[in-house]
Amino acid sequence: MYKLVGNRATRAFRPLWLLEELGVPYEHVPAAPRSEEVRAVSPLGKVPVLVDGDHVIGDSMAILTYLADKHGAFTHPAGSVARAQQDAWTFRVLDEVDSLLWTAARHSFVVPEEERVPEIKDSLKAEFGRNIVRIAEDLSGDYLAGDAPTVPDFLLAHCLGWARNAKFPDAPDVLVDYLRRLRTRPAFERAAAL
Repeated sequence: MYKLVGNRATRAFRPLWLLEELGVPYEHVPAAPRSEEVRAVSPLGKVPVLVDGDHVIGDSMAILTYLADKHGAFTHPAGSVARAQQDAWTFRVLDEVDSLLWTAARHSFVVPEEERVPEIKDSLKAEFGRNIVRIAEDLSGDYLAGDAPTVPDFLLAHCLGWARNAKFPDAPDVLVDYLRRLRTRPAFERAAAL
């Protein structure tokens, strides 16, 4: 059985949601970053961490990719053009959305106060606003990489919610509808309730 370490208010929500989608048994340890429970499995203290037998996997995207590949769900086959397009979406969202949100978070509460540069957030929000409009323009169907959700959809949906909570610019209507489609999935609702 898998063990996922990290509370749902962090990037741990992404693999938590995928585990619910997969319907596989898992244990959830809702530990905070740098807590003793996290450091027991990952000395860096970062969340999320997935424990699969003797193997420990850190990083939400590595965990999503591992689980999707292992279970042959919510992904396209490795080596296919569809997988390359899926991966392109994943890397784009990491670069153009997630990294901006994470940098803003770091300058809000992660790095020591004397190292924070709060003024950077205005620039990050402006860049996010431009990027999210282009992503909306490039969304050609219900999901990023096909007719069903795949790994980058878990990432973008999580980031859109994070952006709203962080008071980043509102997403265009097409992405609001996209997020609504994903958030009404029963697995999302179960993960959000944990």
